Amino acid sequence: MNTNSNSYTLIYASVMVVIVAFLLAFISNSLKDRQDENVRLDKMKQILSAINVDSKGQDVQALYAQYVKEAEILNVNGEVVETTGGFDINMASEMAKPVADRLLPLYICEVNGETKYVIPLSGAGLWGPIWGYVGLDDDKDTVFGIFFSHASETPGLGAEITTTKFTSEFFGKKVLKNGQVALAVEKFGKVTDPAYQVDGISGGTITSIGVSNMIKDCMSLYDKFLTNK
Repeated sequence: MNTNSNSYTLIYASVMVVIVAFLLAFISNSLKDRQDENVRLDKMKQILSAINVDSKGQDVQALYAQYVKEAEILNVNGEVVETTGGFDINMASEMAKPVADRLLPLYICEVNGETKYVIPLSGAGLWGPIWGYVGLDDDKDTVFGIFFSHASETPGLGAEITTTKFTSEFFGKKVLKNGQVALAVEKFGKVTDPAYQVDGISGGTITSIGVSNMIKDCMSLYDKFLTNK
């Protein structure tokens, strides 16, 4: 075959594309279990962060088993539809469904002999998805801890939602006011109801609004559970 011909070049390129695609697929498939496990471990770390448990340098799975006693799935009526699930539910996917069809994970934890509830959050920031977990005391109304993360918010601005300086503002805040979710992030310096509101990030207004909307949209789905004392 003439190695300088167009047909040879085309055949050679096609074969290489097939070989590379096969190798990439093989590598991806062989690493899938490890990738899935890393995702699960990261989720465990985030849930633990929402109850103020530092998992850095620790056996994450052991810590999770120690503190998280149940992972239930609720419907929007606050009814438990599964008592051993919840962990693999993706909140972002659930938020895209019709309200009546949404499955709501609830993590029941025990910290120093006290019951804590962890609710997942999912929303949109300035540049992409944001998410988190809020930990509540056993009164279902007081914030015990909270965790936020993001895909692509601006460093030094919107990305500050991940910092302790921001998340610590939520500790001890109340969630419900007259049966409605009132926990919110206000524009920096504009807090009027400090029992329910925290200061937003200076220069990160849109991300702060995204966090506030995320809290209201997600936690409102749990209102039947939260108001059932």
